Amino acid sequence: MNDVSAQVWVLDDEKNITFVIRAMLEKAGYSPVVFNDSAQAIRELGKATPEVIITDLYMPGPGGMDVLEYCKTHCPQVPVVLITAYGTIEAAVSALKQGAFDFITKPFEQTELLSVVQKAVQTYRQRQKEPVFIFPENGAQDRASSSQAPAGLGSPTPSTIVGNSPQMQEIFRMISKIASTPSTVLILGESGTGKELAAFEIHRLSPRASKPFVKINCAAIPATLIESELFGHEKGSFTGAIASKPGRFELAHEGTIFLDEVAEMPLEMQVKLLRVLQEQEFQRVGGIATIKVDVRIITATNRDIEAEVKAGRFREDLYYRLNVVPIRLPPLRDRREDIDALLKFFLQGFNTKLGKQITAVMPDVLASLRLFSWPGNIRHLENVIERMVVMCEGSVLSLDDLPEEIPHILASPAELQADESVDKEPVSFKDLVKKQTQFVERELIEKALEESAGNITRTAEKLGISRKGLQIKIKELGLKRPID
Repeated sequence: MNDVSAQVWVLDDEKNITFVIRAMLEKAGYSPVVFNDSAQAIRELGKATPEVIITDLYMPGPGGMDVLEYCKTHCPQVPVVLITAYGTIEAAVSALKQGAFDFITKPFEQTELLSVVQKAVQTYRQRQKEPVFIFPENGAQDRASSSQAPAGLGSPTPSTIVGNSPQMQEIFRMISKIASTPSTVLILGESGTGKELAAFEIHRLSPRASKPFVKINCAAIPATLIESELFGHEKGSFTGAIASKPGRFELAHEGTIFLDEVAEMPLEMQVKLLRVLQEQEFQRVGGIATIKVDVRIITATNRDIEAEVKAGRFREDLYYRLNVVPIRLPPLRDRREDIDALLKFFLQGFNTKLGKQITAVMPDVLASLRLFSWPGNIRHLENVIERMVVMCEGSVLSLDDLPEEIPHILASPAELQADESVDKEPVSFKDLVKKQTQFVERELIEKALEESAGNITRTAEKLGISRKGLQIKIKELGLKRPID
């Protein structure tokens, strides 16, 4: 059932076309906004964000590809659907590789258009829940990547990769090892831990980096359409198939295909995916020709996939085929030491986006952020920081800006007294991060030691760090050495 709140923009210089599409969308329960001037639509994108954009490919002024380029930079989560009377498979592949969500040709049937819009809306809403993934920033301990993260089909947008925790260092080392291989990878982790961007990082570091990175969210596509999405269809193969269309596997030839939420795939499709894994070939829906492809397959899920296998909802043979190289991404609560770097990263971004100049953070704010459990992981943290930046009236984030959902933690009085500048004026971000990181680490380690009765091994496991790393931290922070 469609949601009337789903706003769909329609861009076409032909008024009769926009009239017809508007009527189709309104009848289906969407909220269409029509533009016969593409330049005006681009100007309006700076003020409002639709959930889907449908644009003609050829128009006076900015064309459909110009609209697509603008969206990739300014609103990459919005799916862009291109319409043209001059559609060919070659044009479709070119548009999709540059980031278009889908491609339909005039004349089109109502069922075809509404099917694409429904998938696009589902994709947009799924993207709103997706995380920003973090890797190291500079060097072995603070390494940065100028890689590009996928925003659409084969169309990445710039992304900084940050994270210094031992867990993320290990993840990055693992990705570096497996990227050059053709092995199938299964990425596991909660929502918000960055599975898609981990997949793209594997692709970026692989020999296939110059080839397409094609992604598909198995949870966002109706079961009746997923086969056509994956393998394509021939003209006339089902109602609404008025032209042949390549599937995502075909578009990913010589590149990488990323199947997100693979545990949501229907059992009947699991059989066909198994064949592609084994034979590297398939047939389009309604077709008789066998199409061979060379693709690397990366899958991901936030479910307990072994439990899904035991329950009979996921094929055991497919699971073993997918689980060649498993990567488990840690939740943010298990790598809290990355929060200070994430805070700085997001602050810089939101200062630019929102026209703010926040230059410092009070110690109580950082303490509160470090000790929160973050059930929504990095996306949750990002949203909270954006909200704080919006609400902040000065240049310093304080507890008054912190949402009520985050418990307000007061920094240690000893820490505040040790640095009089905190009472008089905010400390610099760099000094604050160093001081508050040590305070929070001390609190966490002391608490974990107490819960583990002073046992170093159990404490290290509880904190998610190595035994040697814990011993170094204890010495660095001047903590009393427990008897183990």
